[in-house]
Amino acid sequence: MINIYRLCATLIFFIFINGCATKPDTPVQKAKVIQDIQIYTSPNSEAKITTRSIESAFNSVGLTIVSNNDMNRPFLKRFKKLHHRVYNLAMFQDKNLTYRLVKRYPEFALLTPLTMSIWSDKQSINISTLTLYGISRAAKIPLDDPDLIEYSQKIKTALALALPNGHFKELSHKTIPHDKSLATHFVCEVNLTNLSSQEYIEDFEAEFEGELEPLGFLVPNFTNLNEEIFQERGYALYDYFHTYSLCKFDVIYPVSKNHPEAGAWAPCSFYLYKKKGEDRMYMGFLSIENWIDSMDIKEKGSLESLRSAQGMIEKVITEITE
Repeated sequence: MINIYRLCATLIFFIFINGCATKPDTPVQKAKVIQDIQIYTSPNSEAKITTRSIESAFNSVGLTIVSNNDMNRPFLKRFKKLHHRVYNLAMFQDKNLTYRLVKRYPEFALLTPLTMSIWSDKQSINISTLTLYGISRAAKIPLDDPDLIEYSQKIKTALALALPNGHFKELSHKTIPHDKSLATHFVCEVNLTNLSSQEYIEDFEAEFEGELEPLGFLVPNFTNLNEEIFQERGYALYDYFHTYSLCKFDVIYPVSKNHPEAGAWAPCSFYLYKKKGEDRMYMGFLSIENWIDSMDIKEKGSLESLRSAQGMIEKVITEITE
């Protein structure tokens, strides 16, 4: 009888252990992947949702669209072939949240303004933006920051209004470690001999733009944070604080073929600022490794164009500041 009890107890224990232990490839054990990019998609076979209706939805929740560019027009003219029926790159911002975030975390300028891509085929329309995690990681802002959370929630609200029957796609992109910012920074001494801060930055930016233009870079947006956001709120820490949105057709066109969601990173923001009373200027932009890692880009042509563009920007800044 004792042996029977022992046998039953052993069987019960064996069943319990096997019931709790799942195979490594079962859905139960798969950890949720936290990604930089999110894609919101909706059926749109009748083309009732347009890039302009999406713009109106974002504007209605306080995410002001500062630029909404139809990329297919220059793509067709330059490359003679299109990858998507519609492909737009748009930029947006909430001025109040931008002010509060940049005031505490100047590196949020790396994402000022925030960006998105809009693309469609015959059946659906899609919008890609950065996730809360992606913004937090790139700009080194704590995930639990209330202003960052509010910004992220506003984006989700705008997406739901823009695509009423939409949902987030399940993506296979990998997670980048949260302490990996993947930004490129520069610091240079500012010599104001016979120049004011305003004259210095005007000369610097004229040279910067003049060097980038022949290399094929465009500036679809320029933001003077000092004048547009800080001064009207009585914040006077900086002599100047500017961001440039940089775009290059030879980069975004090949990448957008297989990764139309790249617009969550593009156009790329380049910031430069100088604090009052200091003789240093700080600059930075998000490295193209963000694109490569967060979208798992493997195509040789895309990788070459991305890394080439990164090298061009670095070379221009280095030469100007030497």
